[in-house]
Amino acid sequence: MAITINIYYTGENGNARKFAEEMISSGVVHDIRMESGNIRYEYFFPIDREDTILLIDSWENQQSIDRHHASPMMEQIIKLREKYNLSMKVERYVSDEMGIPAADQKYIRE
Repeated sequence: MAITINIYYTGENGNARKFAEEMISSGVVHDIRMESGNIRYEYFFPIDREDTILLIDSWENQQSIDRHHASPMMEQIIKLREKYNLSMKVERYVSDEMGIPAADQKYIRE
């Protein structure tokens, strides 16, 4: 069971993009990706919302998320969020063990 967190960061004057760029250039993103239990940590830019970035953050289980939240990296992330004055919208998804149903497979092009 994986847990995926979608975080929409929104800020004025390109601050959401600047936040993501600093997260990457400072090495924080690399360090998070190296954490035990991390499956995915990627930023995306919604085409119709220039003031927003989307972080897709996926973990093996809740214990992995708890370890991440207790890590020194969280303090760095919080400082950068404050620096860029970002607001957040958070969505949480838990994957099922079944995967993609066979009936849906026909709609997927590889």
